[in-house]
Amino acid sequence: RTFQITRHLVRSGAMCTVLTTDMGLTETRLRELSGAEVIALPCLVRRLYLPWLSIGRIMEAISRADVVHLMAHWSILNALVSLMVRRLGKPYVVCPVGTLVIYGRSKLLKRAYNVLFGYRILRNAAYCVAVTRDEVRTLVQHGVRPDRIAVIPNGVSEDDYRDADEPSFRARLGLGASPFILFVGRLNPIKGPDLLVRAFCRGAAHFPDVHLVIVGPDEGLLPELEQIVVVSRLEHRVHFVGYLGGAEKSRAYHAASLLVIPSRREAMSIVVLEAGICGTPVLITDRCGFNEIAEVGGGRVVAADADSIEEALRGMLSERSALAEMGQRLKAYVRENFTWQVMIAKYLELYRRCI
Repeated sequence: RTFQITRHLVRSGAMCTVLTTDMGLTETRLRELSGAEVIALPCLVRRLYLPWLSIGRIMEAISRADVVHLMAHWSILNALVSLMVRRLGKPYVVCPVGTLVIYGRSKLLKRAYNVLFGYRILRNAAYCVAVTRDEVRTLVQHGVRPDRIAVIPNGVSEDDYRDADEPSFRARLGLGASPFILFVGRLNPIKGPDLLVRAFCRGAAHFPDVHLVIVGPDEGLLPELEQIVVVSRLEHRVHFVGYLGGAEKSRAYHAASLLVIPSRREAMSIVVLEAGICGTPVLITDRCGFNEIAEVGGGRVVAADADSIEEALRGMLSERSALAEMGQRLKAYVRENFTWQVMIAKYLELYRRCI
């Protein structure tokens, strides 16, 4: 999200500086951010994203900015920058992107963070950005005034997903011509890959020619997922690929029959948009903040549990001729409403209001 916003701000003619940790910041990504200044702080504690602080450099960058945009919520760097921004009298925007609700590990740390920094960061912002209308309610519950909330959804860049070389992707995994279900996301309980793997293994006999491809970096859940597959004796049909980016991810979307997002909690899934712009239909849970895809006929929305996902898989895969039509409806909807060009115009207008 930050990467795409930066790219499109630069393309719009805005000067943009990104302050971040160096985690995941590859040479390829830096080249793709050409035109923006990137200040990458070494990360001291990876789990907490705790950076090595360069106070003078951060203050200098903030002093040059017209407006500062804080992304996400649980961030020591955000807390520090918010203090500096107030000291320098600069306006700032916060986009929590669905992270406000305390969920998963480190609950005590998160509550302490809110008391010390979090609530103040939200309430002192010129504007808070909600990526869905549902998130507006959460922001209000955290003390943000409704007139200080702007709804700007996530976006997608169609140019990034034009590579549709399906044969090369299939050859890499040895899939042949077999149809497959795709998961893209972190292997973390909040993303729900365990729900999908359990649902697939339970229903595998009903769609014996279909494979499951799991794409994403492991965050501790991979051994459990592999054990479910081994117990079900489906090692030949479930493929753990690890991280994919660029052209390889585009090929995966284009080659898949169906994308499944089994998240237990999500503000608004960017993966839905990526699949949609490739014409791939989706099955998502009702925790993804994107229920309108069912209304436009681009996929199905179900409860976030393995039984509901299994039932939906059996239904969708029993009518495969309808999947392509679903994908095209989703593509038209995403193309019309969720390109980054549309969203960046909204961000620029918001920044002008702040200034």
